[in-house]
Amino acid sequence: MSDTLQMVSRRHRLPDTLVRVVSYSATRLVALFFTAVVGIFVTILVANMGGYVDEIKRAEIRETVTLQVFTDPKIMRLPAEARERRMREMIRIGEERLGLDRPFLSRSLFYLRDALVLRLGFAERMNSDSGSRLVRNIILERLPPTLLLFVSADLLLFFASMFMALSLARQYGSVLDRIVIALAPTSAAPAWFFGIFLILIFAAVLRWLPFGGMVDVPPPDRSVAYAASVLKHMVLPVGAIVFSTIFLAVYSWRTFFLIFSSEDYVEVARAKGLPTRVIERRYILRPTLPTIITGFALGLIGIWTGAVVLETVFNWPGLGQALFRAVGLYDIPVILGATIIYAYLLAITVFILDILYALVDPRVKLSREGRP
Repeated sequence: MSDTLQMVSRRHRLPDTLVRVVSYSATRLVALFFTAVVGIFVTILVANMGGYVDEIKRAEIRETVTLQVFTDPKIMRLPAEARERRMREMIRIGEERLGLDRPFLSRSLFYLRDALVLRLGFAERMNSDSGSRLVRNIILERLPPTLLLFVSADLLLFFASMFMALSLARQYGSVLDRIVIALAPTSAAPAWFFGIFLILIFAAVLRWLPFGGMVDVPPPDRSVAYAASVLKHMVLPVGAIVFSTIFLAVYSWRTFFLIFSSEDYVEVARAKGLPTRVIERRYILRPTLPTIITGFALGLIGIWTGAVVLETVFNWPGLGQALFRAVGLYDIPVILGATIIYAYLLAITVFILDILYALVDPRVKLSREGRP
């Protein structure tokens, strides 16, 4: 009889739990969407410098039209009044092509609408390697090298940091533990800073590794040789990323492991005679999983912020280098395209993290109102 009552109670609780999860997920999606909208709109305003870039573009159009007029004999033979009308017409066409005939705020709202539905449009000054002016093609062409470099570095950093942090938690107060603590402040320097020193040592002085690029020139024909060339070119940038972060990551995770290893339930598990590996896996790693997952996921998203300078230093043909060029050329569609993808990736990652928290951390519960 009691088993039957428990089964009925569970069946009643399942719909209630499902409603809470759906309600919470919908609320989080709406909040993240509005956050992304605000971030993208602010980026549009900043990328245009509040309308100052429009003035630069208008001046460039006038300069280009003036040069075309004075180098075209047919236009120069026209009367002065007709020549002026022709120049004004050419300037008007150039401004309409870039949308400069509309007010800045109105154009910014159109940019925002297109951005939210991923209509990224055409680049104003940049081309993809295949010659396309579509922003989508530029991003898709440069995104794989960036993902290859930074995801590889983040995976290596994740597993190496966890292994080292667990090892140091077992050797608290040892010489190695003190060395890692002393080296933790070195993570304040960005990856490109260490990259410059690595280039000087291993490329300029020792000549063991290439200065930059993604593959040898000319590229090898065979796929195995091509992959080996890419791996060789990845050593220095991956090393710079890992070296700039690993000591702080190890120190942080080692601290979390030490905190949870001193909990009462861990002492009870030790008193029961459970093996050390089992205790670490069940009672120490499990409570720290939300922090570890957050660090790993946001580290992946951080590739967009760290890619710009690092890829420029190593001449890595990724999205960061393309974004650096776009900023220098005031190519707003490309800047917005990269920012939009970043905003969506960040929002999706935060949403997935909320779901993962409930799965990996039994302490996270949802109330009847859908609040954690």
